[in-house]
Amino acid sequence: MADPIQPLALAAALTRRTEQLCIGLEQGIADLYELVTPVTAALLRWWFGEDACQSRTFNFHPGQKQAILNVIVAHEVLASPNLKDLYQQVCADALLEGTRLADVAQDKHGHPKYCLKMATGTGKTWVLQALLVWQLLNKTAALDEGRDDPRFTRRFLIVAPGLIVYERLLDAFLGKENEDKSRDFASSDIASYAELFTPPARRERIAQFVRGNVCQKQEIGLKATGNGMIAITNWHLLSEAEEEAEQEEAAWVDTPGMVADAARVAYDVLPLTPGRATGNSLDVLDRRWARGNVLSYLADLPDLMVFNDEAHHIHELKSGGETSEVEWQKSLSVIAAGKGRRFVQMDFSATPYNDVGSGRKKAKLYFPHIVVDFDLKAAMRLGLVKSLVLDKRKELGALPLEFKAERDGDGNVALAEGQRVMLRAGLQKLRKLEADFARLDPGRHPKMLVVCEDTTVSPLVARFLCEEGLHDDDVLTVDSGRKAELGEKDWAPLRQRLFNVDRHAQPRVIVSVLMLREGFDVNNICVIVPLRSSQAQILLEQTIGRGLRLMWRDPEYADIKRENRERINRGEEPGSLIDILSIVEHPAFQSFYDELMREGLVGSTGDDDEGSSIGDLVAAELREGYEQYDFAIPFILREADDSVEHLPIDVAALPSFSAMSRAKLAELLGKGDTFTSQDLQSSTLFGDYRVDGVAMDVSGYNELLSRLTRRVSQALSHPLPKGNKVSPHLDRPYLQMNTAALATALDDYIRERLFGEVFEPFEGEGWRLLLLQPVLDHIVKIFALALVRAEEHTVRGSTEVHHRRLSEVTKLMVRESASLEVSKCIYTRLPYPTRSGGLERAFIEWAQADAGIEAFCKISENRHDFARLRYIKDDGLPAFYIPDFLVRTNDAIYLVETKAQQQVGHPNVQRKLKAATTWCERINALDAEQRGGRVWHYALVGESLFYDWREKGARLGELLAFSRARAAPTAQSQGGLAL
Repeated sequence: MADPIQPLALAAALTRRTEQLCIGLEQGIADLYELVTPVTAALLRWWFGEDACQSRTFNFHPGQKQAILNVIVAHEVLASPNLKDLYQQVCADALLEGTRLADVAQDKHGHPKYCLKMATGTGKTWVLQALLVWQLLNKTAALDEGRDDPRFTRRFLIVAPGLIVYERLLDAFLGKENEDKSRDFASSDIASYAELFTPPARRERIAQFVRGNVCQKQEIGLKATGNGMIAITNWHLLSEAEEEAEQEEAAWVDTPGMVADAARVAYDVLPLTPGRATGNSLDVLDRRWARGNVLSYLADLPDLMVFNDEAHHIHELKSGGETSEVEWQKSLSVIAAGKGRRFVQMDFSATPYNDVGSGRKKAKLYFPHIVVDFDLKAAMRLGLVKSLVLDKRKELGALPLEFKAERDGDGNVALAEGQRVMLRAGLQKLRKLEADFARLDPGRHPKMLVVCEDTTVSPLVARFLCEEGLHDDDVLTVDSGRKAELGEKDWAPLRQRLFNVDRHAQPRVIVSVLMLREGFDVNNICVIVPLRSSQAQILLEQTIGRGLRLMWRDPEYADIKRENRERINRGEEPGSLIDILSIVEHPAFQSFYDELMREGLVGSTGDDDEGSSIGDLVAAELREGYEQYDFAIPFILREADDSVEHLPIDVAALPSFSAMSRAKLAELLGKGDTFTSQDLQSSTLFGDYRVDGVAMDVSGYNELLSRLTRRVSQALSHPLPKGNKVSPHLDRPYLQMNTAALATALDDYIRERLFGEVFEPFEGEGWRLLLLQPVLDHIVKIFALALVRAEEHTVRGSTEVHHRRLSEVTKLMVRESASLEVSKCIYTRLPYPTRSGGLERAFIEWAQADAGIEAFCKISENRHDFARLRYIKDDGLPAFYIPDFLVRTNDAIYLVETKAQQQVGHPNVQRKLKAATTWCERINALDAEQRGGRVWHYALVGESLFYDWREKGARLGELLAFSRARAAPTAQSQGGLAL
């Protein structure tokens, strides 16, 4: 039943407010930039700016982006000191609905408090780390400037719901554990994804802070940290600490005439005593003292931000009309007391609600502080998680709706027949997936997860699976009693085996009760058998969440996964089971499935096991005798005595800024009201005057020149990092020397040529024009191209060449329906795009049929990543691209790019042409044996020309010879193939 009030009113209203403030965020012109600190603005440009995003191979997805932005707007822009104030600023009307006003006005909401509702498998940990970096850098900047900003802190407490999530968080911050129990920081998220989380200038500072200030749960309050803290614990520590505190503070009424209780007096004098049950162990005494000390230590901190991972554990328990909090949430209230807005609570959960009522009155009661809603449905539509299908089988429908284990009069437990049928169905699906996936990639091992109703059933399930043909090592049983049963020494290798299941063929089946509800972050769970009969939707969503993480992340599988989502949306069975999570249908969960089915997000499969789990995906292997069709691509590693000199830049010959006149720019800019000043200590325009500009923050004209010099020189850095996208942020400058000459040329250009007239930055606030994004982009573009043209190469002596062969990639994954059998290629089949791939298909057919073509191959963007061509884009920044084909004739080798006719004249296509032509000329200067005894050419083939020549009966080799690009003398050093 629908909730009587809008359950996520705060999230919806805050998202609308944030979207309005973020119009133009990617281009650097959003209103949000003017409302946040310079540090936050720099982070937003790094995280979400177009150029920065194009320079990386990984970025935040839309759900993560919205979560980060919503929190920044709520906490930094709106600066709400408590939840009630946030409602009043964002959606005041929602406070009048139901009992919401009374709820949000409670003391437990008397500080900044945000809940991020994000579907399982969509990267909550990345959001947590990004928000931590945002807080840390802002607090550091404030302290460096002598400011006290209560919105930010350098003290963090990260709370996990259990040991599995706790270990995962330690891995994320400290790195994977080595055999000697030390941790490899290089494998941590902070190090592995440093390119995403922090700009280069602040990267080392963040790494040092994390390495020096992370405290594991046993170190909280004991480890000496320098300038902050990242404490990581599971909630049990706080829960037990709270219990200890309650014992100490238990009310004792001093009644005159009453004989004092001896035990109470003894406890007041010696409040900590080891228990007899543990043999008066001093270890127990130490642990009890430490727990109480942790709570006291955290309560005494002046400020703290708490991240609650999997925060559905903190919800209130309602019984008999009374409301009570779970024990460890009480501890957070104790810690928050007295801190006010300096205590911030950040909750993460895929299921931030309580199930209330039953039957038709059943509903979800959502937490009131949810500030973003990125649910399972949104994640499924974006393809960020596996698609769901129900495994419907005729025999399941014929069974009675009793799927609980059977118990006789003596309490002996046995599996019900319905449970046996479900297990057989899941096992049959698993075996089919194993066989089909092995044909694609023997290293991918699909797994089945069985969720039992209690620990008495799990061993019965394991025994039954072995009776069905599985080996003992194929089944791994993990439940809450195993750790106590095994002990820490034996539990550690079992935990390691559990978290590495993706990499090994065994175990094939994991049997659990509730031990793996969250934190079990593996990718290969493909079949789930839910034997629990609980109808609590929160448990169901958490169970399904264990299998949602993507297994096939390679770009070459994107098409078939997209088609699966489209087929499910149309109510059809998916065409393959690539990144499909199959759930053996359980009658108790039908209402949940129905809701997702209505929105076209859940499909179903039946008894037909004849189809392939991998659709029409096939592996195009190297053919026998492939050597005669192989291509050896030469890479010039070193040219002896190769010297590069830069001729003086002729400033007078550079084009001026013509998009708008200087007068118009000044008129639009206004006088002194566009920029805000945070530190106006001087009336001079430059010096101590800090400007929050649209493009960059500067404190003087000389600093502006310095930053421009660095930006221009880094824009052409060589070598470029890995990846095939633009990389504007580089550590190594293109010009190792003469940056002073570049700065001088920039200054001359700005003063004499930029606006087509003499320009003095210090007159009439003219300096402000230089901070406008279009003006800056123009300067960077003009000088980047001018530097390239000013290069003068002198090459003497021999050249060192290294060859890379296409056959280093031994197979391509192709779709049978979108590929062609070929014989003059190293592979048995070549793919073409399923959308707008007609020209590439026609090219493959013509090359195969033309006797003049000795060998050819389509270059795979995903697999042949070494065959990348470097070029300078129209905006002056470097980029990579990969040509479509390599073709060999009896006298030449062609790099071929096929393009729709309307795209041939595009500026960037022409720049690729010039870069490729220059590279070919360099290769042709090598000795004949170093370039395969043939001349190398680049051919840009337009669609109209292609079909015109083919229809007139021409040879493909003739078309390529006609279409090949000829080198222009001025094109030198425009680009090259990059190792």
